[in-house]
Amino acid sequence: MAAQPEGTPCWADAMFPDVEAAKSFYGELLGWTFDEGSAEFGGYTQARSDGKAVAAVVPRMPGMDTPPAWNLYFATSDIAATARRISDNGGALLMDPMPVAGFGTMVTAEDPSGVYFSVWQAGTHEGFEKIGEPGAYCWTEITTRDVEKADHFFPAVFSFEVKRMKDESVGYHLWHIEGAPVAGRLKMTAEFPHDMRPFVNVYFAVEDCDAAVATVTRLGGRLHHGPTDSPFGRFASVSDQQGAGFAVIDPKTAKGDNPEFE
Repeated sequence: MAAQPEGTPCWADAMFPDVEAAKSFYGELLGWTFDEGSAEFGGYTQARSDGKAVAAVVPRMPGMDTPPAWNLYFATSDIAATARRISDNGGALLMDPMPVAGFGTMVTAEDPSGVYFSVWQAGTHEGFEKIGEPGAYCWTEITTRDVEKADHFFPAVFSFEVKRMKDESVGYHLWHIEGAPVAGRLKMTAEFPHDMRPFVNVYFAVEDCDAAVATVTRLGGRLHHGPTDSPFGRFASVSDQQGAGFAVIDPKTAKGDNPEFE
């Protein structure tokens, strides 16, 4: 796999108080299988779809009480330079760049609007081995109330080309790299719970959105929005039985005209 262009979403993981329950949930929902957890790296466990690496789950560290959440990694070829841009543009580094054996180097940060994310400079682990297919990462949206801060920060850090939806009532932007969309920015409205913090919404592709939602709720998860038809596929926002939010989408069922961006 070639190195990912700067700013490309390249990996996702989540930390859970009950990692075995997470493995059971996502194994049934997305068909994931799991490698043996690495004791050297705190039980970090890679998930696979059709034998290809698609994400990871990890036990929550002792003493931590933060709620489970999916974390997205953006690719970089120079993590020190990216870390400087994060700081220079008002972001907060939650750790110094940290080598992870020979797999790569990571840093975790918070943007000025309150969104947590990570950055990954690849070594032997270059990221997703499968995307856009059932069981794999498909899309992501930075979902925040303070869109002005996010709109300045992320394009400054990763040099995204910004496309704005002409229908301003939706409050949606697309971020492009080399002419291709890689992420969206969605404004949180009053429909979101007032105590819900800004977040990265990770979309996983499924064969059938409605069936996936039924599985989520059967396994103790929650439906928050949808299922909804869109020009990009039928999708729904959900959370697992431990509270980690994400979205499921069936890209094959696209309906309607593509929105206009400028």
